[in-house]
Amino acid sequence: MKKIRILGIESSCDETSVSVVEKANGQINILSNIVKSQLDIHQDFGGVVPELAARAHSDVIDKLIKMAMDKSRLSFRDIDAIASTAGPGLMGGLLVGVVAAKTLSSALKKPFIAVNHLEGHALSIRLETDIDFPYLLLLVSGGHTEFTMINKFNSYKRIGTTIDDALGEAFDKTARLLKLGYPGGPEIEKYALKGNELRFKLPRPLIHEKNCHFSFAGLKSAVATVVAQHKCTEKFKKDMAASFQKTINEILYTKTSYAIDMFQAHQRKNRTVKIVVAGGVAANKSLRKSLEKIEKERDCEFLFPSIKYCTDNGAMIALAGIERFERKLFNKLNFKPKPRWPLDKKAIFMKGKRAVGH
Repeated sequence: MKKIRILGIESSCDETSVSVVEKANGQINILSNIVKSQLDIHQDFGGVVPELAARAHSDVIDKLIKMAMDKSRLSFRDIDAIASTAGPGLMGGLLVGVVAAKTLSSALKKPFIAVNHLEGHALSIRLETDIDFPYLLLLVSGGHTEFTMINKFNSYKRIGTTIDDALGEAFDKTARLLKLGYPGGPEIEKYALKGNELRFKLPRPLIHEKNCHFSFAGLKSAVATVVAQHKCTEKFKKDMAASFQKTINEILYTKTSYAIDMFQAHQRKNRTVKIVVAGGVAANKSLRKSLEKIEKERDCEFLFPSIKYCTDNGAMIALAGIERFERKLFNKLNFKPKPRWPLDKKAIFMKGKRAVGH
């Protein structure tokens, strides 16, 4: 069987990444996966600055393509197609990756494949684990928090999302309020280890609604109110980080239980529900432990990609590119990047909507 080799480019937020992934005899081999973070650029702002992100992507994209190719020990002749994240994400960053991919595609006369960033995350587990469809995806990242049924490749049904902030955003904003570093997730996790998680009782928005939708804006506002009433001592930071993390874990625990119910009702098969937890926030160890408690109560199994494939990376984009290449799902060179691009084409845009009844 012919080997398929795809060059994948990811530049939707604040990581520039280029990877070469090969599929040979049904086996996936990651030949290179170069990731350049922009942490040092955005640190002082406590969040991603889109203009600076776009400029940083364009500064390194050509070098990263060369590094990925060198590490793979292949020549451009050996590459079958070029895949790039074409949305959702920050428009400036998306443009850098898409233009680089289209340029290579045009010069090498190889197909161009526009990949949905969320599809990359949905399939990322398959870089290392041979998992059968269908499975449930819990995506928790800086820009997205959602439950999606991955029925099979290119057949996705979203059953829950956030009506305001994404979970990663809530971590970053809370960390900023506590004057911790950026990105917020790892900092809050570190401080929470030494804090009293019972000190502050924080709201758990939508917790009593029997659906899989999330809301984190009210929780963040409650943290801001408490911060304003206290001196920001080290002890306060640790206790608030622990209380915040405990609250998040409780919300995810409850909503994941509802999502399992919905998934089982939809599949109508009594088999173990496999739940893939992907996205940058999936690196949080306390969140993982909290979710794994559900395994003792329900017939389900949680699967987490390696940390390097939880965060944004070119390998997951190349893998989605392989799936599309096999089905000849190519894109024309006039394809426009999409800052907003739901994985489930029928999904309702939920930002700011009441979650009841959906």
